[in-house]
Amino acid sequence: MTSRRKAISALVHTCAATVVTGAVPAATSGSQAATTPQRFLLVGLCGSENPTRANFPFAWAAALKEAGNEVKLELAGDATVLMRTVVANNVTPVGWPPLSEAIAKVIAHKIPIYV
Repeated sequence: MTSRRKAISALVHTCAATVVTGAVPAATSGSQAATTPQRFLLVGLCGSENPTRANFPFAWAAALKEAGNEVKLELAGDATVLMRTVVANNVTPVGWPPLSEAIAKVIAHKIPIYV
């Protein structure tokens, strides 16, 4: 009769071999998976009270679209006021271009924005 320690050790080795065997095909086809576009839904919740965080969904959406992915942007809560032209023109995040430029880039890429 095998001890519990030996049975668990054999099971762990079997699981490890299965994981390694399954990972090899995934590693070889990784270049193909990287070229397939992914779908992203970015949700913005911060508004003009936190300009840097308000800018992130727009910057990320533009970057993801430029990388060839499908992107949708949803604004909820305080972020809905960012769609007003007066607010967007007066929001300047720290270390980033004005929010109006980020929004213009999103619009140029024809990324849908849901409010």
